[in-house]
Amino acid sequence: MSSLRNAVHRRNHKERSQPLARQKFGLLEKKKDYVARARDYHSKQDRLKAMREKAAFRNPDEFYFKMINSKTKGGVHLTERNDKFSHDFLKLLNTQDLNYVTQQRDIGKKRIDRMQQGLVLLDDDVHDEFAEEEDEDMFGSGLGSSSKAAVKPKNHIVFVDTEEEVKTFDAAKHFDTAPELVHRKFNRPRTSQLKKDTVVAHLEKAQIKAATKERERALTELASRMEREETMAKLESEMKLRKNLMLKGRKKKIGVDKDGLAKYKWKADRKK
Repeated sequence: MSSLRNAVHRRNHKERSQPLARQKFGLLEKKKDYVARARDYHSKQDRLKAMREKAAFRNPDEFYFKMINSKTKGGVHLTERNDKFSHDFLKLLNTQDLNYVTQQRDIGKKRIDRMQQGLVLLDDDVHDEFAEEEDEDMFGSGLGSSSKAAVKPKNHIVFVDTEEEVKTFDAAKHFDTAPELVHRKFNRPRTSQLKKDTVVAHLEKAQIKAATKERERALTELASRMEREETMAKLESEMKLRKNLMLKGRKKKIGVDKDGLAKYKWKADRKK
């Protein structure tokens, strides 16, 4: 019997869609949508009615401490968290925060040390190729002479045993390289490498510009990390001060330090 009922064609009843003239209002609201919207509306009206009645019958002389310990900010009710936690628990939280800041600062200092050690300064001959162009640009403004005076000469000190060795010292022989390559600080091949013709060619102008750009990028990152290190140091000092202020003992503010943080002096207590 059931198979016969399924064999008979039955009409598919479809939901009525939104008319074309009202498609800007979205989907056509069904009864279940209206019921949900109506229940939400009436629940809000009931809560507003209860609040109005509570405000109408309130006691004007009523007072409790939540009236002064709580506040609203941007329409949002805020309460003080410190009232819910004990003094020992808050001190533990500050200690954990201080340990985290100290750990992050140590990581940052190690990163700065690695960057300072790995930062390869370009040699003087790298900058000399651009020096003439820069001097021509700065000559009209009078900056050429001052910039040259500001450049600090770089020296390579070699220690010898006797005065005779000082007089007969040969830098090319000491570094085992050609006399034309003595002034370089890097890419200075030895004589054996020159004979084998396995020397890497001298940097071209485009390569020098790329190396200079990479050096400037590394210096910029190093400066930003050093600035972050100073900020973390100030934060660590402030957190240490906040932790010490939670300890017992009489204290007195004696001024501020160079970072603007308050300086306190605790009265010496006799230990029993």
